[in-house]
Amino acid sequence: MEQTNTAVETNVLSFEGFRQQVLNDFKITVISREASLLGRKEVLTGKAKFGIFGDGKELAQVAMARYFQPGDFRSGYYRDQTFMFATGLATVEQFFSQLYADPNIENDPFSAGRQMVSHFATPNVDEEGNWLDLANRKNISSDIAPTAGQMPRSLGLAFASKCFRNTPVLRQLKHLSNNGNEICFCTIGDASTSEGPFWETINAAGVLQVPLAVFVWDDGYGISVPREYQTTKGSISEALQGMQKDDHTNGINIYKVKAWDYAGMCEVFEAALQKVRETHTPALFHVEEVTQPQGHSTSGSHERYKSADRLAWEREWDCIKKFREWIVLSGLATDDELNYIAQEAKILVKEARNNAWEKFIQPIKVQVQKTAELLNEMVVNDMDVYRTIQQKVSELQKNIEPLRRDVLHTLHVAMEMAPHSPSYNDIQEYYHALLKENNQLYNSHLYNEGAASALKVETVKPLIPFDAPLLNGYEILNKYFDIVFANNPKVLAFGEDVGNIGDVNQGFAGLQAKHGVTRIFDTGIRELTIMGQAIGLALRGLRPIAEIQYIDYLLYGLQTLSDDAATTHYRTFGRQSCPVIIRTRGHRLEGIWHSGSPMGLVIHALRGFHVCVPRNMVQAAGMYNTLLKGNDPGIVIECLNGYRLKEKLPANLLEFTVPLGVPEIIKPGEDITLVSYGSTLRIVEEAAERLAKLNVSCEIIDVQTLLPFDIHQDIVGSLKKTNRILFIDEDVPGGAAAYMFNKVMEEQGGYRWVDVAPRTLTAQAHRPAYGSDGDYFSKPNVEDVVKMVLNMMQE
Repeated sequence: MEQTNTAVETNVLSFEGFRQQVLNDFKITVISREASLLGRKEVLTGKAKFGIFGDGKELAQVAMARYFQPGDFRSGYYRDQTFMFATGLATVEQFFSQLYADPNIENDPFSAGRQMVSHFATPNVDEEGNWLDLANRKNISSDIAPTAGQMPRSLGLAFASKCFRNTPVLRQLKHLSNNGNEICFCTIGDASTSEGPFWETINAAGVLQVPLAVFVWDDGYGISVPREYQTTKGSISEALQGMQKDDHTNGINIYKVKAWDYAGMCEVFEAALQKVRETHTPALFHVEEVTQPQGHSTSGSHERYKSADRLAWEREWDCIKKFREWIVLSGLATDDELNYIAQEAKILVKEARNNAWEKFIQPIKVQVQKTAELLNEMVVNDMDVYRTIQQKVSELQKNIEPLRRDVLHTLHVAMEMAPHSPSYNDIQEYYHALLKENNQLYNSHLYNEGAASALKVETVKPLIPFDAPLLNGYEILNKYFDIVFANNPKVLAFGEDVGNIGDVNQGFAGLQAKHGVTRIFDTGIRELTIMGQAIGLALRGLRPIAEIQYIDYLLYGLQTLSDDAATTHYRTFGRQSCPVIIRTRGHRLEGIWHSGSPMGLVIHALRGFHVCVPRNMVQAAGMYNTLLKGNDPGIVIECLNGYRLKEKLPANLLEFTVPLGVPEIIKPGEDITLVSYGSTLRIVEEAAERLAKLNVSCEIIDVQTLLPFDIHQDIVGSLKKTNRILFIDEDVPGGAAAYMFNKVMEEQGGYRWVDVAPRTLTAQAHRPAYGSDGDYFSKPNVEDVVKMVLNMMQE
């Protein structure tokens, strides 16, 4: 009898527990819907700038959130607010703070107002750059807006689980992974599956067999364009059928669910995600019949392109409406109970909206009040000027939604109009204090600023013994990488031809056999997702060295490096670090496709990276050491024609570091300063030898890194001595040479020290022609340098 009572009691508790979970899910869906509706109003009334919301996807997201576990990662896009509410990783108030672009990191903990609404993130490092206990917390990789831009990173986040599971030396990192059991949950809109990153990622995931779960929200449109114009067969799941895994192949598992079917989604998600977790077989969930009650965004109305029948269907099959019907039909709650929950949700969302707005506006109101006090007390002799300033103050005070820029504008106008006022200094002091404050709010954290900054790595000089062996450059790198892998278990290296043959220039020759196929390995020819693998691994606390075989191929992987890796630290206000190292090679060789030096492209697309341009392989090793000691991303561009040049092997190969942003004078001189880097330095050195015979003394400076560039202004120090300067570079005209010119002549004030006009000497505007003559006539040659220097000396 006791057993029967216990069983009945357990069943009652089980039912009540299930009922409460369902009602809580319902509550979250209606809260999220109300947040979308109210958010749209905030945009349309002007309190917020722009909004894209997750209405219509609420039910699928509460269902998937039930199976998101500690250690898992989400890599999503800008319609996942419901998922964030359901997992407890975001509050409604934080959602509205982000909508208002609140720059206070305490109010918007995802981006400090730097990203638009629903771009979420959780920290992966602490303030000192130490890695957090990622294995025991739910993790959100920082969202980006470019369509399908989250896909490459998603592959890497899932691939990290495979590395943790299959690499013995990584199993000690218990704070980063629990035996690779973590899933990467990736979300994407159906129209974005037409993008190349989606297809490359899905193919790579199917080949690699990694725990990637991709949820495709299919609402039938890509903004106004129906899916029939987007996807083969009008269905992404049908188009992918050839990748369906079976018992004898790799591939992915494909599932179809309906966005309004709560019970059906829960049943499919639970079993399928457990399979992903255990077997590392990727899965794609095609979530069909999604509605979009408010249309694509606040920039337009979907009534413009949807038929009356379609709009009527969307109202009838709205996921919350269907969820509500199912709850009542199942006897889990009455209409009155659900009405009460919905009313409470509206109150909660309005309170959250009001709190977020007050937190956003109150600091600005304080600035407005302080500005008004300063300007009202301003002593101005000219009454017309005084009245104009007071009019500006009145306008500022009447503005019910002032911005920080409005305050600074008013202060600056007052200073412009009354520069001789006795109050000028007090106003200027406050103005500059606000500039400093806003600079921290909006312009900080492009790089690590604390202990994890690569710029704070202590400089250790290479120790070159008297009897140091003279080796080919590639042999130096090979010995270096061997030591790195023996001493740092977090380091992995991969790329096209990196594993079995040890890369095309033999930097990793023999190292896969020594350190294992899970640490040094080959990839397919797919540069974008190689970069994505690196980003995901780095976000999970590992130290990937990912190879782009030739820098000409960087274009294929540039999007994810530029949009994602380069901006991670900035767009999370320093709460996420992404310490990828991209290894590539380029500069002088022969031909259009294997001799690139697109440094201007690199330094402009990869702000947030350190761009290292070593002239030899010993220097490259020191730069790798420096990057590995910091948490900032970096790219090292080795010289293609330097791998077989002889260099002396340092005794402290693992310890020595090259400081970033510090040029090196490799030949002192008195008459002219020649500034360059990489392979071009050998051209410059040969030219300097010939010029010396003509009694011209050249000082040659290797900039070493383009980002950062000459942080101590050493080049100006040389210019003060020589009063002439020439920047030599094999990028196109207006590329890196123009960048160096700008940094030295404008930013560092070098123009004050020149006796003749400074010059740049670059490659031609076209790609380099094939053959040795093609190289000679396409890029700067020794004679070019000699002629230009002599011309400058004669002026």
